Amino acid sequence: MTNQSPFRFRSTFMRKTGTVALSLVLGTTLLAGCSGGKAEEAAKSNSAENVSKEGFPIVKEKITLSMMGPDVGLQNWKDMPAFQEMEKLTNVSFTFENPPLDSFETKKNLVFASGEYPDIFYASSLTQADEVNYGNQGILLPLEGLIDNYAPNLKKLMDEDPSIRKSITTPDGHIYSLPVINQQSIWYRSPMWYNGDFLEALKVKDLPTTTEGLYDLLIRFRDEDPNGNGKKDEIPLASVKLDDIRSWLLGAWGIYGEDIYNDADGKVHFARTEEGYREFLTYMNRLWNENLLDHETFSQTPDQKKAKGANNQLGLFQDWHAYFTHGGKPTTKDPMFVPVKSDAVDKPAVAIHPGLSTGSFAITESNPSPEASMRWVDYMYSYEGAMLFDKGPEGLMYETVNEKDHTKKWKELPSQYNSREDYRGTLTPNYGTPAPTLLSPDLQKGLKEEFDTWVDKQNDEKILAYDPQPPFPILYLTQEEQAEISSLRADMDTYIEQMEAKFVTGQEPLTSWDTYLATIKQMGGDRIIEIYQVAYDRWKSS
Repeated sequence: MTNQSPFRFRSTFMRKTGTVALSLVLGTTLLAGCSGGKAEEAAKSNSAENVSKEGFPIVKEKITLSMMGPDVGLQNWKDMPAFQEMEKLTNVSFTFENPPLDSFETKKNLVFASGEYPDIFYASSLTQADEVNYGNQGILLPLEGLIDNYAPNLKKLMDEDPSIRKSITTPDGHIYSLPVINQQSIWYRSPMWYNGDFLEALKVKDLPTTTEGLYDLLIRFRDEDPNGNGKKDEIPLASVKLDDIRSWLLGAWGIYGEDIYNDADGKVHFARTEEGYREFLTYMNRLWNENLLDHETFSQTPDQKKAKGANNQLGLFQDWHAYFTHGGKPTTKDPMFVPVKSDAVDKPAVAIHPGLSTGSFAITESNPSPEASMRWVDYMYSYEGAMLFDKGPEGLMYETVNEKDHTKKWKELPSQYNSREDYRGTLTPNYGTPAPTLLSPDLQKGLKEEFDTWVDKQNDEKILAYDPQPPFPILYLTQEEQAEISSLRADMDTYIEQMEAKFVTGQEPLTSWDTYLATIKQMGGDRIIEIYQVAYDRWKSS
């Protein structure tokens, strides 16, 4: 952060003290008032006189706001053409605070605790707990009035699909963050991919569809030198703490989600206490014991995993696309993982993205012009604004062929970039971050090439063909429910993570499963399911 902080204070008291304890005391004092009338009042600023409700520029006199969002390391936000073009269009400029993506969550929590807030959180992955807690404290402004008056694009989408409003409204009736609306998303989590060179070397034509078939193929990856270097350095299955592959493999035992999920009858489940999870652990322990699962799974970083991929050592791994791990350019040689089933189920459970994610944009009490901020972000929910922040200004990556039907074509990729994704990450903040926008099929019209068409076909055959469903709806807990869940899970999540690693690596035998379940129960596992069942039933009836 520079010597002159880009974040503003609303409270002189908080500025002078700067302590976490006093900030929390103040938040508690304001809680009752700011959760309703005063917070609504705060959103009505005198700055509205400077804001146009339609057309551009948004403000007659230029304003500068502060924004916090994650840096993926490809370009400084102040130098991104998307922001520069938007400033010309709107008369709104920004100062930026951009912690690295891998430490962003920690920095965000410190900012909330300090009482020194940016005017806007952008692509900041605010959790539902963040919204409920800081919204009730008055730190995050309620947005529903601003949406009605200054966000015609978003309001139209919400009117056309009432489930959007339902999914972003907290139990107190307020909206504290704006969503990513994704009309083209399929992946709940980035897929797993096979190494096509390995498959070709082993003359594999049909990918496994069962856990035993997968086991047999991983054995071949281990023993038959598919990278052809004469060394036994192949890693059949790669992972980082199982977080990247867990959801794909849990489906083999009929489990849709890694944590809380609901079945077709509306019953809520806690995945880490299910019998299917025990079978998953047993299977992963088997892979570990036979050197089929990377023995650095619980110690390596994503970059270390990618380095092994670039060295052509990985047989099966997870990433947004396979070439992100291998390096080089997009290729259709590396097929998507086919969901596998165990003997316990008739078909694998496959999760799909719900088409919406919350917490992508919020306005804080420090913001001197909430109206201009809402008008600014509302542009992202139009085709033109979504294109600007998805692909950068026209003329760099693409040009329009037909204005009426939104057909476009790519421009030649600058020679210094390996892929358009690498280039795109220098043009816009909407690269690898959950940024507020409307992701519609129109954005890709005319731009899909052989690789994109191939990925669509992989999705059709290996995800959509399995009747996928979102693991759990997007819903909010009440402040009391969230406080109880946070308290219950503070130690429980650490225990679950530690025990998973121990079960898989054999430090703890699977014969200790009943003891593990009893410990979870003692820590409040049943109560967690009860709370989420109440919240799910409330959401379903709303």
